Amino acid sequence: MQIGVIGGRGRMGSLFGEIFSRAGYTVRAAGRDTVLEDSDVVIGSDIVMVSVPIRETRQVIERIAPVLRTDQLVCDLTSLKSDPVNAMLASRAEVIGLHPMFGPTVPSLLRQTIIMCPERCREETRERLVKIFEREGARVTFSTPLEHDRIMAVVQGLTHFVTLSMAETMRKAGMTPERTEEFTSPVYQIELGLVGRLLSQDPELYADMLCMNPFVPEVLRLCNEAVNDLSATVIDGDAEGFTRLFRQNADDFGEYRERSLEFTDSLIRAMVAR
Repeated sequence: MQIGVIGGRGRMGSLFGEIFSRAGYTVRAAGRDTVLEDSDVVIGSDIVMVSVPIRETRQVIERIAPVLRTDQLVCDLTSLKSDPVNAMLASRAEVIGLHPMFGPTVPSLLRQTIIMCPERCREETRERLVKIFEREGARVTFSTPLEHDRIMAVVQGLTHFVTLSMAETMRKAGMTPERTEEFTSPVYQIELGLVGRLLSQDPELYADMLCMNPFVPEVLRLCNEAVNDLSATVIDGDAEGFTRLFRQNADDFGEYRERSLEFTDSLIRAMVAR
């Protein structure tokens, strides 16, 4: 079995090349610095995997779609699914959209999540892929492309927006991380660490995640509405209104609150023990 990875010299493409190599596949990679062209890795490959930046994905898929065969599987690795999957469906190949919910620097796939959108494929094709990932320790979550993008508007869009908003607010307030660290608590260290982690990444990746997902604007509209409601209670000194909002959200989170306490307590214990 052969897999051709377009963008296979990139960090994520290289990671998945190693995964399939361990599964017994011959891996052929095409990229900006390779002799092989995209069309070279398509020919003769049982699986064709596209691992390029989000904004380039459709263009690459449209370029290879006419030469893909019915006995091939084509996948992508982007954090958006509807647009890439629709582009892949224009080919004759089997189609599965993939979204690894981790970065390329993870030491292994143990307890990592891969979202799978099996849009047009045989059951045996899907199960073969699932087994490869599960042997690596990953958890596979099934979704439709539309459901995936709606949920990612919160999981990625809202999360990254709020995290970047914290950095932007600190900058506007003239408050540096170093200065606030002198007054830190373990919880604040976790929050600040998430901000620093995001700002250490590629800004174009995050721009694509937020700006190219059509469901993000509505989530951000609701976020702004929530911020305005909460701000009004604080600015007006409305402790009763604040408590009411707090309790409404606590009820909505339900039993997840207890699991969150256990999880964050374990993080804090690990930090204090260092």
